[in-house]
Formats: sequence, structure tokens, C-alpha cells
Amino acid sequence: MAREVDLVIGIGTRYSDFTTASKTAFQNPKMQFININVAEFDAFKHSALPVLADARSALRALSKALRGWQVSAGYRKRVENFNRAWDKEVDRLYHTPTGRPVSQAEVIGAVNDFARPQDVVLCAAGSLPGDLHRLWRTRDPKGYHMEYGYSCMGYEIAGGLGVKMAAPDREVYVMVGDGSWLMMSSEVVTALQEGFKLTIVLLDNHGFQSISGLSKAIGSHGFGTRYRFRNARTGHLDGKPLPLDFAASARGFGAHVITALDVPELKAALAEARQQTKTTVIVIETDPKKGAPGYESWWDVPIAEVSQSASVKAARKEFAKAAKKERFFL
Repeated sequence: MAREVDLVIGIGTRYSDFTTASKTAFQNPKMQFININVAEFDAFKHSALPVLADARSALRALSKALRGWQVSAGYRKRVENFNRAWDKEVDRLYHTPTGRPVSQAEVIGAVNDFARPQDVVLCAAGSLPGDLHRLWRTRDPKGYHMEYGYSCMGYEIAGGLGVKMAAPDREVYVMVGDGSWLMMSSEVVTALQEGFKLTIVLLDNHGFQSISGLSKAIGSHGFGTRYRFRNARTGHLDGKPLPLDFAASARGFGAHVITALDVPELKAALAEARQQTKTTVIVIETDPKKGAPGYESWWDVPIAEVSQSASVKAARKEFAKAAKKERFFL
């Protein structure tokens, strides 16, 4: 629908890489935008017709002006078919067993299935925000809290604590990768000290796998993205694995800790966590090779124009080809 659409009404959006696939999502040459925003800078993006207004007020006025008008039955049917197809795809990713270690999508599915509509999921960095953006089914306006601005590693637990303080009657599920956990897991102590319960689902994929995947996609080799000692002989970070024990670190803070090895154990852990009165950390290993598809999405990450590396040269050619789909609405 995005590829072919001729009009987008943007409500409060910054048109970031997430929402535009780095300006490649909209390909119709007759494409136009109407941007409803209180921020003038964002309202004028993509040469839009800017509507500087509160979102609710603008939508009420627009709805009144459009009263009695509808899209065609065929168009509506096509949208419904896409919605059903996407729901089916999400169900497939949620509920297709992949063995041990599990896929990240299976973990998201288990938490989403278990959480109640009023509960809140929170995340910030790594590959999780992209997967949650596509796969999480939100059933409450305040049930989805994501830090999209700067991919702030370490925000997760501190942000979750803030959400819990603002809404103590809601269960807060903090989903965090092992890389972000290493950045600021110490805020677990604050949550315990202040008596605010969080359920932290810690996905252990043995390294900074999001940036590793990006590094490999641009022809590099994921330097420094695995938890390994520096090799004294080669000088590279390809020595023995670091003896990391995330469950032990969480237990050392004083949290209630559960280790899950598969989806049934994760579901049992979530049920146990709900009965707890203090912050609980559920540690589960995930396989970074079992990722969700890209679905036509693309990220404009520049690649070196000059390199001695054959893989970087090949990646640069693919980048140049993909960049031709970028549209700048001037």
C-alpha cells in the first residue's frame, strides 16, 4: 500500500528511517503529503501541505469536512486482505517453533500473548525495536513505549522504572538485549530500592548482534561485537568466550531471577513473574540467525566508496543500487 499510495496524511510523525524505510517506502510519482503536526519543522517535511495544529482538533475538522465520503469498496477490500495477511504472518513468526535457542520473534510472541491489554512493553535499542515495531500487537494507547530517537542503549530499565512510577497499576515488561543490559543494568537496584516491580525479559544472543548484522551488511565483519577475549597471538577479539552469566549478575542485584530455555519455559516464567512483588529478570537465549524478514525495508547507512576489501566493494554496489529508490520531495 505504501509503495503505491498517492496521499499520506501524517499525524505527529517525524518521517524517520523507521517509518519511511529511508525515504524508499513511497514510490508513486504523484505522491503527496498532508502533515498534521504542532512542530512546524516536521509539518513541512516532504514538501507537504502543512497543518500546524493539535492532532485531535485537526482530525475532528478533517472528519467533518470529509463526512459522507469513502474510499471505493475495492480499495477497502484490498486493505482488509493485507491486514489479514499481515496478521497471519505475525502469527507464523510468533508460533513457529525454531528449536533451541529460540527466535526473537518467538519471545516477542510469548510476551505479547501473555501480557494483558493494559500492560506496557518497553524497549530502546538493538534489533528489538525493529521487530517490536512490526510484530507487537498493541491493545491500549499507553501499552507500547519505544525510544526511537537515538537508539539509547541502557534506556530500557530506567525508562521502565519511569513508566512504572507513572502507572503503578500496570505490569511493565522491559525487553532488553544483552548488549543494552551491560550498559545500565544497575537501575535494577533503584527499582528494588524504591519498591517498583518490573518484569525484565533479557534476551541473550551472545553479543552486540544488531550492530554486528549492520556491520556485515556493509561489508565489514562485525568487529568487537562478540563477547570474546582479545587473542594475544593475533591481537583480534576472537579469543575464548567471556564467562558472562547474566542471571548471576541480576541475582547479585537482588532481583528475582528465572532462566528459560524455550517458549514453554518462558511462558511459565512469565506466569511466575506476575505473582512476584519485586522486580523479576527472565533470561532467555536467542539465536541471532533466526531473524524476521525485512519486508522491503531498507536503511540508508553509507558505505565506504574506496576500500581494499572485496566485501565492502560489493556492499557499496548494492548500496548505490538501493539508494536510487530514495525519493526527496523537493
